Amino acid sequence: MILIDLIIVLLIGAILAWITGKWNSVLPRIISLAALVVDLFLIIPEVVGAATNQTKWLVDIDLSWIPAFGINLHLALDGLSLMMLLLTFFMGIVSVIISWKEINKRVGFFHFNLLMTLTGVVGVFLSLDLFLFYFFWELMLVPLYFMIGIWGHKNSTAVAYKFFLYTQAGGLLMLISILALYFIHGQTTGVYTFDYLQLIGTKMPASVAFLLMLGFLAAFLVKLPMIPLHTWLTEVYSEAPTAVLLSALLLKTGAYGLFRFVVPLFPFAARSFAPVGMVLGVIAILYGAKLAFAQTDLKRLIAYISVSHVGFILLGIFAFNEIAYQGVVMQMLTQGISTGALLIMAEQLSERLHTRDINQMGGLWEKVPIMGTIGLIFTMASLGLPGFGNFIAELLVLLGVFKTNVTAAVLASLGLVAAAIYSLRILQKVFYGRKSKNWEIHDLSIREKLVAGSMIIIIVGMGLFPKPVLNIAKPVVLKSLNTQNDSAFLKSQESKTKVMAENTCFLKPLNR
Repeated sequence: MILIDLIIVLLIGAILAWITGKWNSVLPRIISLAALVVDLFLIIPEVVGAATNQTKWLVDIDLSWIPAFGINLHLALDGLSLMMLLLTFFMGIVSVIISWKEINKRVGFFHFNLLMTLTGVVGVFLSLDLFLFYFFWELMLVPLYFMIGIWGHKNSTAVAYKFFLYTQAGGLLMLISILALYFIHGQTTGVYTFDYLQLIGTKMPASVAFLLMLGFLAAFLVKLPMIPLHTWLTEVYSEAPTAVLLSALLLKTGAYGLFRFVVPLFPFAARSFAPVGMVLGVIAILYGAKLAFAQTDLKRLIAYISVSHVGFILLGIFAFNEIAYQGVVMQMLTQGISTGALLIMAEQLSERLHTRDINQMGGLWEKVPIMGTIGLIFTMASLGLPGFGNFIAELLVLLGVFKTNVTAAVLASLGLVAAAIYSLRILQKVFYGRKSKNWEIHDLSIREKLVAGSMIIIIVGMGLFPKPVLNIAKPVVLKSLNTQNDSAFLKSQESKTKVMAENTCFLKPLNR
């Protein structure tokens, strides 16, 4: 029942935070932090088991929920979802700590929405029933809408509407595909179910499979987000108080959906879409880097860095080999940490300077040397310097893609050069260069140092010791590839059988 406990703890914490917020502004913060720490400790023992357990599912619970419609409470944990949960709880704790003094309005309701968003994220990473998956997918949307609209900056209401419309439109297209898959499976097998494991391998015409895959892609590519569906991201990063959550977690739900659902459910359609997917990935890497270099707003600059980084995820997913998939898993983790840290730094600078314009900054290292050092570390991580987890992730993706598509790998590698340019520009404009004015600002507090230090340990640890992460991810990667290979083999056998049948029918009149 540990998987249900993870969700229940967050739900109880959310309700208690909202209730206690009416009397005390500190209690909601303590409750939120406690709920996330409890969940983190609940999931840590599974990390030890994952290192020795090479089966696909570490924990699997399947309870009947609405049997008349084939809906079950089916939750499962494997190496991929385990690492995503660790990232979720860690970054959730970070979000609570960095907003400890910054959020002073309706504190209880803020933490209620924060924990409800994380409940939706956890449910997405655990659900193996498509109805349940869609429920949690939509659950993320509403509390984030309130968080952006209420606690955002000057244009928060318009940005919240845009975020809602983009993600809701993609989600509705996915719902149509889920329902279509449900009925197609029921008509071909006589069993109407939303269970993911039973829906894998559902027989349908190739054209139908491609259309259903596009419905899933619409939801996942919007959330990732991928060019040209990325325009909501830059505005939300600029206005939202929860940009760290968006960068570290919500973007990963889109990548997770591609890895978990699109590739296994529609293997042939995914392979036919692969050339387009790789082109979109390369465009995101290069175009995102170009736009990042052109920005003067620090938060918008980091938003385009995210767009460039997730291009590697899309590129690796459609490479269909083990090395690329290992790189995708690493990129999902490291991008969440490094970009989240840069967003925290941007928010800290904005609070101290009351501006996000990098042209108005400069020479800040003298005033805030500790913040400057941390900024240096995470900009180096962002550009993929050896010794950081980002380097391992991008190297593995490029090696895997090179085996599949040399041109795409060569073009994507130019993104590493561009990353060095826009990352060094951040350092030059913010911490070095000419002073625009004599800023009187204070350096990081103990609370902020603890957050930054923990994130540095993780990003450096994954860069120097990537093997534990790769070992945990390996069973999931191999299972995904085996599904692809088995499907390709069955498809080839069906094609051979069909050709033989056609030839036999053609020869029968001649024999007579």
